Amino acid sequence: MSEHEPEVPAVVVEDEVPAITPTPRAPKQPSTPKWEADARERVRAGIRKFAKPLSDLIARDANEGDTRMLVNRMLTDVLGYDEFSDLTTEYQVRGEFADYGIRIDRDLVAFVEVKRVATKLGAKHLRQAEMYAVNEGVEWIILTNGADWRAYHLTGGLPVEIDLALDINLVGEETVGQKADQLFYLSRESLKRRQIDELWKARRATSPKSLANVLGSDAVTDAIRKELKRTTGQKVEGADVKRLLRETVLRPECLD
Repeated sequence: MSEHEPEVPAVVVEDEVPAITPTPRAPKQPSTPKWEADARERVRAGIRKFAKPLSDLIARDANEGDTRMLVNRMLTDVLGYDEFSDLTTEYQVRGEFADYGIRIDRDLVAFVEVKRVATKLGAKHLRQAEMYAVNEGVEWIILTNGADWRAYHLTGGLPVEIDLALDINLVGEETVGQKADQLFYLSRESLKRRQIDELWKARRATSPKSLANVLGSDAVTDAIRKELKRTTGQKVEGADVKRLLRETVLRPECLD
């Protein structure tokens, strides 16, 4: 190198380090409110606690009075109703008496009709409670024999519409957790917040009557008519498809 040539500093090239792409975090799931977690745990514990007393009632074919004592404990200890401020026994409706009226913040929200533990709950028991609900303008009817718990929504009008929203068998094969997840909707905390409304609306959307109405709609019968033409070569009028569905496929109780 010439002594007059300027010295060029050495350039050190470092090994390239790949950029680190941060891993995206999963969206944070909303946590269960404390009131709900506490209520769900109380319901789970209550189902376990009353499993043996309920089995004993069934084994000895207990009468309605004994069944009602168990139901009273479940309403208070499991479902969280205050015995004095939330529950009214023998609620009088035009000379008749409902077994329980449920009040939340002074508003009457449901009637509870209790039957003997061995009684198979049926339409006649519902009709009795339905009369009470119609006369008092109450939306919810809870029908139980201690083991089976059913909740029905009543929509006023002509005619009155009754929809089954919830059906739980506490001596059935489901796990305690599965039973508790359903019975929770009848707890004071949940009923106060009307969470059962969404359950009712979802079940109503897929009720036999709703499905029958969909099957009898113009869009569906037209699709059936076209498929029959494609698969059989026979032309069937839409009116005949509707008639045949009503007469040969759909059960009478599903029809309006």
